Amino acid sequence: MPGPKDLDPSSSPRALLGAELRHARERKRLSQEELGQRLFVSGSFIGQLETGSRRMQQEYAVLLDEVLETDGFFTRNCKAAAKSKYEEPFEVAAEAESHATAIRQYAPLLIPGLLQTPAYARAVNRAYDPTAPEETIEQWVEGRMERIRLLDHPTRPVLWVVLDEAALRRETGGRTVMAEALRHVASLSRRSRVIVQVLPSSAGAHAAMQGALKLMDFEDAAPLVYFEGVRTGRLEDDPATVAQLRFVYDLLVASALSQEKSLALIEELAEDYAHEEHP
Repeated sequence: MPGPKDLDPSSSPRALLGAELRHARERKRLSQEELGQRLFVSGSFIGQLETGSRRMQQEYAVLLDEVLETDGFFTRNCKAAAKSKYEEPFEVAAEAESHATAIRQYAPLLIPGLLQTPAYARAVNRAYDPTAPEETIEQWVEGRMERIRLLDHPTRPVLWVVLDEAALRRETGGRTVMAEALRHVASLSRRSRVIVQVLPSSAGAHAAMQGALKLMDFEDAAPLVYFEGVRTGRLEDDPATVAQLRFVYDLLVASALSQEKSLALIEELAEDYAHEEHP
């Protein structure tokens, strides 16, 4: 029987690779858990590969070809599916969120990517790499703006963001940029496209003081949590870890201002930035 054709890199390589993985697994009459055991990973890991929410690494492609007897298909096509338009190392989260049905995020120090304006994103990326060529910065900004097109859909994904007050008061890119950025967040909130709450400085110590947090739910795969640090990021699908971090997020929501009070604070700060820039 002839093997599957190689993927066309001009289409959606990761989705096609995931579909072929599901087809090959079912042809062998293996469940996701059974295939995962042979690769020493969880069944949810296999599910994420099949839905395209997790990138297939070369080492797993080789093992899949052996276990599923696919004549090197996954090994050959793994590189095509790994190509990304997003900057390292945050591409793993960007590509996972494109498949998510719900995203819950806590941002301690900056407005998160899906809520950024081009000017704000440009300032953030320039701060990340002060010596990068201008064309590189623009490529990164373009990639971030493409991510934001997720919000073109009126209801999906559900996006719920808890913003630390420090992120609103950190002057990123100048006062004009901050005024525009906060007005953009307020507009999304007023249009009921996102849920935004502010964790005020007066809340004091809280459960996520050590860093940023992003929880993602999927229709056909197990939920993921994403941890982000300085020039690093990591996805985790361990159910106990995801459950623990979901509880942390619930605590943040409980300590945050209501949506109405949060919106009022964001708009007040936006006006302060605008007036101070143009007295």
